[in-house]
Amino acid sequence: MVDTIFITVLIVAICIALLSVGIIIKGKFPNTHVSGNKFLRKKGIHCIQSQDREARVNNSKAVKEVEK
Repeated sequence: MVDTIFITVLIVAICIALLSVGIIIKGKFPNTHVSGNKFLRKKGIHCIQSQDREARVNNSKAVKEVEK
């Protein structure tokens, strides 16, 4: 039982160490945000925050809503 836990902790520690090598070499975390992906930008795909910001811009040609 103790052997299994030790092996599991050892494997997890090795995986974390290997995953952190790229962060240590580059000195920063990778940008996993949608706007950081150049292929999505080429296709015109933006994150929801950017799309919401663009949608909230006042459109002079928009039909005004009628308030009751």
